Amino acid sequence: MSKGFATDTLISKKSKKKIFSKEPQGRLISWSPWPPANFQTRYPAFPFVLTILIIVIGQWYLSLLR
Repeated sequence: MSKGFATDTLISKKSKKKIFSKEPQGRLISWSPWPPANFQTRYPAFPFVLTILIIVIGQWYLSLLR
């Protein structure tokens, strides 16, 4: 009776299923856990936003020094 339990044939069919994706897999830097390879395609404005953030924080810091 296999009622309520997975049989070996069901498990083997599920494990053979492969998912193909156009997104790159792995990491941008091989030894680093971050960022994933699809980071540039998911967040294309990240360098721009980071630059603006650094400029704003830098101006705020310089205004505190005066």
